[in-house]
Amino acid sequence: MIKTTGINHVALVCRDMRETVQFYTEVLGMPLFKTVELPDGGQHFFFDSGNGNAVAFFWWKDGPPAAPGIASVRKFPMDAKTAVGSMNHLAFDMAEEELEAALDRLEEADVPHTHAVVNHDDSRMGVSRELHDGVFVRSVYFTDPNGIMLEFAATTKSFGPADIAHEPATAADREDV
Repeated sequence: MIKTTGINHVALVCRDMRETVQFYTEVLGMPLFKTVELPDGGQHFFFDSGNGNAVAFFWWKDGPPAAPGIASVRKFPMDAKTAVGSMNHLAFDMAEEELEAALDRLEEADVPHTHAVVNHDDSRMGVSRELHDGVFVRSVYFTDPNGIMLEFAATTKSFGPADIAHEPATAADREDV
């Protein structure tokens, strides 16, 4: 049996490494702890996102351009569908009591973001304006300079067997098949 102990790092691609370093270190407060010059002229930099977890970025001089709606969110924050095999967003774990301060910091830094904490629940819409016992995570969504959708997420309850209540969809259920 394979046993993992968590996520070591997530590797993303940026268009400007200097701008990315500035955002992740100065705005999000994630220390840069490792830089690598790649043999093909690219770079690979690692940021400490807390608790032994990391976010890494690749940069290539000849990398393909951004592909909104395919490999990233089309229009933040309302059109969040992305293509099969793409990364939709990256969520950083955060204590619930830190969410308001995070909103303030994003506002100060002029970072595009949801202007309120989003309460995720099991209602038909999946979100609630009010905090109630059915809210399982509270989130703040924002984008980095590369257009990557990020999230600060605070889990508000423990999960159990009743939280697995849906049959998984199949490729045949897709409209484009």
